Amino acid sequence: MKRIDVLGITLAVVMAGCAPATPGTGRPAQSPSEGAPTTASRTLVMAGRAEPVQLGVRIVPDSTGVSINASRVLFNGVLALLDDRGVPSPQLAESLPQLNSDSWQVFSDGRMETTYRLKPNLTWHDGTPLSALDFVFAWRAMISPEVGMGTTPPFQYMEELSAPDDRTLVIRWRQPFPEAGALGDGRVRELFALPRHVLEGPFETQRDVFTSLPFWNTAYVGLGPFRLDRWEQGAFIEATAFDGYAWGRPRIDRIRMVFIGDANTALANLLSGDAHVTLDDVIRFQQGAILQREWGPTNGGSVLLIPDQWRRTEIQQRADYASPKALLDVRVRRALAHTVDRQALNDALFEGGGLMADSPLSPAADYYPLVDRALVKYPYDPRQADLIMAEAGLARGSDGFYASPSDGHLTWDLRVNTGPQAETEMAIMAANWRQLGFDFRETVVPAAQSRDVQARATFPTLFSGGGSVGDAVLPDFISRLAPTAENRWVGTNRGGFSNPEYDRLIEQFSTTLDRSQRGQLVADAMRVFTSDVAMISLYHNPGVVAFTAALKGPILTSPETSRVWNVHQWEFRG
Repeated sequence: MKRIDVLGITLAVVMAGCAPATPGTGRPAQSPSEGAPTTASRTLVMAGRAEPVQLGVRIVPDSTGVSINASRVLFNGVLALLDDRGVPSPQLAESLPQLNSDSWQVFSDGRMETTYRLKPNLTWHDGTPLSALDFVFAWRAMISPEVGMGTTPPFQYMEELSAPDDRTLVIRWRQPFPEAGALGDGRVRELFALPRHVLEGPFETQRDVFTSLPFWNTAYVGLGPFRLDRWEQGAFIEATAFDGYAWGRPRIDRIRMVFIGDANTALANLLSGDAHVTLDDVIRFQQGAILQREWGPTNGGSVLLIPDQWRRTEIQQRADYASPKALLDVRVRRALAHTVDRQALNDALFEGGGLMADSPLSPAADYYPLVDRALVKYPYDPRQADLIMAEAGLARGSDGFYASPSDGHLTWDLRVNTGPQAETEMAIMAANWRQLGFDFRETVVPAAQSRDVQARATFPTLFSGGGSVGDAVLPDFISRLAPTAENRWVGTNRGGFSNPEYDRLIEQFSTTLDRSQRGQLVADAMRVFTSDVAMISLYHNPGVVAFTAALKGPILTSPETSRVWNVHQWEFRG
C-alpha cells in the first residue's frame, strides 16, 4: 500500500501560511481529479464520528469534544474565524481591531479596550436582528457560576462588555491579552453571541437548568451558514442553507450530518457514495490509505491529511486519585516517558510516516527552534528507565514487575476512549510497559461513559487522548484549571499537573503582546512542562478529510483551522 506522507502535508500547510490573507474568501478551493461522476442529490451528506452534545458554545459540559468543531462552525457565526492559513478573518465584524489604534487601545495601567463594529443587517436564523447586546448577554451567561467559564480565557481577562449601539461592541480588559483583536472561534479566543430574545428570560428565571435547555441542541438558533431543520437524536441532523449568512448564502442548499461510530462503516459509506465528506476524525489514517488506493485509479475522490491533534498520555498527579502513589514522584514519570516506544507506534499506526512529537507545538511555528532547544526529551531507553526507577526506590520483584517497599506489587492502568486507533495505541504501549516491568491493565472507556466529566477527570494512572496543536493549548494545564466538584468538573487540566513556575510563565504568556517575547515564554514554559513530565507526548495525529469526486471545496488548512471554515463555498460538481 502506498504510504501517505504526513510530513509532506505539514510542509504544504506551512507554505500556504506564507501568502497574504484574504479575509472571508480564501484562495480557490483545491478540487478533486476531473472525470469523476457527479451526483444528482442536492443534499450534502457529512459523516461524523459521534453525535454532538450541543451546537453552540462550550456551555454544556462535554469531555469528548467529538463533532463539536464542525457543528460549531456550521451553525454559528463569530466576530473572527480562522481561515485556511490560521489567519483570523472578520466574519460578523466589519474589520478586526488593530493594536495602537482607536479600535485597540492599551492604557498606562496595563488595561486595554477593543472595539468591534458589526456588519449591517445581520440576523439570527429565525430572522431576529443581531445586536451587539447579544454578545454582552453571552458574556454575562458564560461567566455566571452556573456555567463557570469566568476563570478561563478570554473571560478571565475581561472587565466589562458594553454596546453603545446595536452594531458596536466595546470590550474593556483588566490586563493585556494578545488575542483581544481576533475574538471568535478558538480555545483562548472564544466569544460568541447568544440570542437574547430566546435565552434572556430562561437565564433570569431558570438559571439552574439553563445549560440543559432544548435550545442547545434540538431548538438551536444560530448565525452560521446552515440553519437547523431537524435533529433526530441518535441518527442525524438536517439543516438548510441560511440566506443571511455573513459570508454569503452557501452554494449547497441542504446538509445532513450522520453519526457513524465505526471507521470501517464510514469508509464503506464513502466508497458507496452514501456519504460525501468526513468530519471530526470519523475515519483514520488506515481508512485514508485505503481510500487513496481505491479512489486513485478511478478519480473517485480526494484525501487530505492535516496534523490536527496532539496525541498525549495524561498522568494523574493528584494524591486523592493517583494509583499507584509512585506517580507523584517525578522520577517515576520520567521512567515511564523513557519506555514509550514511539517508533513502534509510528510503524503500527502510520506505516512509519507519522509525525512524532515531543510537545504540543507545531514545527511550523516561527519560534519552534527556540522551543525545541528548551524541551526535555525522553528517547526510548529502557536501561535508563530502570536506573531511574532504582533511584526512586522501586525494583522488580520475582514476578518481573516493579514493586514498592511500602505498597508492594504496583498495578498501573492505561485508559483510552473507544476507537480502533486509540485501542491499538493502548495495546502497543501497555504490552511494551509490561515487558519492561510495569504491570499495566488496559481500559477502554465506552462512548457513553466518556461523557462523564467527573469520571474523565479522576482516572487513576494514565489516560491517552488528543488535544489541540499549538500554543493555544498551553493555558489548559495551569493549576487552577484542574477539574473539581466546585467547577463542575469542567477544568481542562485533567491530570492535575501543578507547578507554580509553569503557571507564572503561562499567565505572563497570556498577557504579553510582543510576539518574540511570547516565543521565549513558550520555550521557558515547555522546559518546565517537560522536565516535570506533565504528560507524555506521543505524536501529532493526522486528521483525515476525505470527500468524493461529487464534491468540490474542502482544502488543506492549518492545524488550528476548522476543516469546514469555507463550507459556504463548497459545491457539487456538474
